Amino acid sequence: ATMLKRLADASRKDGPVRYEVLQRTTQSNQFVLLEIWKTQQALDAHAGAAHTRQFREQVAPLLVAPIDERLLVAMAVAPPREARSTIYVVTHIDVAPGTGRDVAARFLQAFAEQSRKDAGNVRFDVGHQRDRTNHFTAIEAWADQRSDDGHELAPHTRAFRTQVAPMLGALYDQRLYKPL
Repeated sequence: ATMLKRLADASRKDGPVRYEVLQRTTQSNQFVLLEIWKTQQALDAHAGAAHTRQFREQVAPLLVAPIDERLLVAMAVAPPREARSTIYVVTHIDVAPGTGRDVAARFLQAFAEQSRKDAGNVRFDVGHQRDRTNHFTAIEAWADQRSDDGHELAPHTRAFRTQVAPMLGALYDQRLYKPL
């Protein structure tokens, strides 16, 4: 966590649009870096920066698995609200090939729009992996656990899960994080 905080401080000087470090709430040794860069060149420059290379060298002996980088293409993104997030939800939704990737994308876009209206929502963005366009990621930020719980029980959340379930090619993978 300390190494990631140092990396984030140095990386924010590289000029990203956003650079957030999250720690999983149930497994404290798992982290997510949410980065948004204006251009591929900016991302490449950050990847080659001394502080980024130094972090990768220092963290390598501590890893139990390789770093899992997933470059996403934005599909449904809105500016985050000014409220502070206390809980983040990162969900991987992988649609089986041939089951209607475009239909699933429309479901996800509509779900994001509806979810942004839920009480306590700070952010709800959706993207797909650049190299596997049937692999989607939803990134949610909530003001508090109560807001997330209300969203989980909302009729539009249940309807979305019912719609997308037959299309899934892997388990619906939802994980909770807190900001560092």
